[in-house]
Amino acid sequence: MMLNRIIYISIIFSTILFADIKVVNKSTSKDFLVKTLKGEKKIYVSTRDLVSALSSRLYENLERKKLVLYISGKRIKISSGTSFLIIDDIPYQMIDIVHEYNGDFYLPAENFFNILKETTLPGLFFDERREVLNIDVVRYNVKSLDIKQKTNGTIIRIKTQKSFSDRDISSFINKHGWFYLTIVGGLVDTSALNKTITRGIIHRVESDQINQTAQIALKLRSEVISHEWYQNQEPSEIVITLRTALNNNVSNIKKVKERWRLDTIILDAGHGGKDPGTSGKYGTKEKDLVLDITKRVGRLLEKNTGIKVVYTRTEDIFIPLWKRTKIANEAGGKLFVSIHINSNPNRKIKGFETYLYSSSYSAEAIEVASRENSVIEFEEKKINYEKLSMERKITATMASSMFLKESEALAAIIQEELDKRLTIPNRGVKQAGFYVLSGASMPCVLIEGGFVSNPSEEKNLKSPAYRKKIADGIYRAIIKFKSSREKLLAEE
Repeated sequence: MMLNRIIYISIIFSTILFADIKVVNKSTSKDFLVKTLKGEKKIYVSTRDLVSALSSRLYENLERKKLVLYISGKRIKISSGTSFLIIDDIPYQMIDIVHEYNGDFYLPAENFFNILKETTLPGLFFDERREVLNIDVVRYNVKSLDIKQKTNGTIIRIKTQKSFSDRDISSFINKHGWFYLTIVGGLVDTSALNKTITRGIIHRVESDQINQTAQIALKLRSEVISHEWYQNQEPSEIVITLRTALNNNVSNIKKVKERWRLDTIILDAGHGGKDPGTSGKYGTKEKDLVLDITKRVGRLLEKNTGIKVVYTRTEDIFIPLWKRTKIANEAGGKLFVSIHINSNPNRKIKGFETYLYSSSYSAEAIEVASRENSVIEFEEKKINYEKLSMERKITATMASSMFLKESEALAAIIQEELDKRLTIPNRGVKQAGFYVLSGASMPCVLIEGGFVSNPSEEKNLKSPAYRKKIADGIYRAIIKFKSSREKLLAEE
């Protein structure tokens, strides 16, 4: 049998026994010579020499005539006398078998390099005519993936080296529960992405390079209600949101009931310090009016209930928008109420209104939100709100959607209670993109208690008795909301 094998090898390589191919490895800036055997119209490359040229690892079991190569994070199993390669448990067939010669394994060069280029080293180029193998430095532009689980969804960040045209990115979910993201012009580091630690609804991550297109596949553990993606510029990344239904199992409900007992309320007096807010014709400043109203609401709650009241400010100081909801979240707030006074170039407009957070809203709401969000201009160490705006909208919408019904209920009660006490128009419940609401992980509302731009309302707002009416209405609304919530929580 041994004699037959030797004769067989001799016949195959009878023309030229040994030669070399040049390997130019640009990733190490070194050149190598790799031994080859030549048969009829085929070149067979030495496994041992190739591993050295690729700066890779090799494990041999010559007794079993098996090798394991570790190249660029891939595990490649090779057996003498077969035409199959096993790359990360996936079989690939070559056009010829692996030959053993003088304790080394020789692979059909062109075929093996093509498979390696397709699966492992996209920067691999073999010139068979010149007998030169070029290994270029692979410049991946789709580099890593991070998963963050939220209560009602998952946020996935794909780090990229560049921004892609939106028309080159597409996504869909198939009937088998796989989410696919395709990036034309993407070069994905499959080794890095496929090792991503999964969590939440993401069961498995698979990525693949198909010619000039990168494809990322996420196996989902549960149904997704909706999905969307957008691109960030700094850092360069593609952000995907997968929204899921809230978990309504019995044990979870019990935890939620305990967690969301209304025992802590955050009262936020808008503006303050160097930010006066809006001002009336007679010099009345919004920051002073809302601080007084807020403290009145707080005193009523502290006196008549067991609710813990946390203020974002209790004096005339400036608090950045981002810090207000940070205070709320760190304090374990169960309700966030931000109190403001409105303004409009049309001095005839009057009335009170209550806002919820939303990423889509009317032109009128945009005007109000723009005025309230202009606080950013007073921040000494500005956060780039503009660059964060899309991400903030999506994450805030995910958070607010959890508490939307509760926020709507509270807003409706506030309008009802203020309507009982004030003679100005009830302008209803509206939605707008207020930054101060966007970070709150709880039901939240923003109250506009009147228009200081209207001379008659400004006169009313200057009166302590009038501000007491506003405070009484907000206090009574919170008590009613608390009662209705606790009634629901008490139900099985």
